[in-house]
Amino acid sequence: MSSFKKKGLGRGLSALFGDQKKEPSSNNNSIQNNITKANIGDLSPNKFQPRAHFDEKKLEELANSIKKNGIIQPIAVRDDKAETGKYEIVAGERRWIAAQRAGLHEVPIIILELNDNESLEVAIVENIQRDDLNIIEEAKGYRRLSDEFGYDHEKIARFMSKSRSHISNTLRLLSLPLDVIGMIEGGSLTAGQARPLIGLPSATNIAEEVVKKNLSARSVEILVRNEKGPQKAGQIKVDANILSEQSKIESNLGLNVSIQNKRNNSGKITILYKNLEQFELISNLLKRN
Repeated sequence: MSSFKKKGLGRGLSALFGDQKKEPSSNNNSIQNNITKANIGDLSPNKFQPRAHFDEKKLEELANSIKKNGIIQPIAVRDDKAETGKYEIVAGERRWIAAQRAGLHEVPIIILELNDNESLEVAIVENIQRDDLNIIEEAKGYRRLSDEFGYDHEKIARFMSKSRSHISNTLRLLSLPLDVIGMIEGGSLTAGQARPLIGLPSATNIAEEVVKKNLSARSVEILVRNEKGPQKAGQIKVDANILSEQSKIESNLGLNVSIQNKRNNSGKITILYKNLEQFELISNLLKRN
């Protein structure tokens, strides 16, 4: 069987298979000639797979689609170094699992010549670009590139076509307490809500309060500022309940809202608008009452 060398990984697997929506080219025809079939049992999972969990509902949907339409895009594999005639999946593990559930005995594959670095690279790109990779799993993938292969943040950013700040901010989430990381993985806490908690000794307690009161990321930033430093004269720490109400108003209006409360419980509510359309929205809402 012929094999196909890796190229253009930073552009994702479309660089290997071509854009299926485009007209066929001589390069795409060459790639098609490198596609073959293999027994489904001859494939094994990628040891560098950055994804820890697959959504069961989506797997079942994919299995049903494969039953009906087959596998449209081949599974990218490389030769298994430990066993001749066997293959390690580089990209497409979800398709492989779904194909087993669909009862397929053979699957289309394309064999790539990749070392360990490149296998991890392709796996990360495939997951990030093809499916909704959890941001914590994304961060763990970046950390593996750094720890196991010596990539600095700049190199990861260039390779993934992301900003350096995105890579750094994503990796910083892994410094949060495990309880907070678990909340992000479970979907009860967003990365935006969690970032202000980085480095706080009370991060877990605040995270639990954020989830309980469904505070917006902006409200979390205010809560953290209260936690970190002294208030200006005449101000008191903003109560989490007030921040919760602020988040609800922002959600209902779709606009930024600021509630400032003083020691005597007087204060003001400020609604920020960016254009006349938003101003008219506020005006109409106030006129209704």
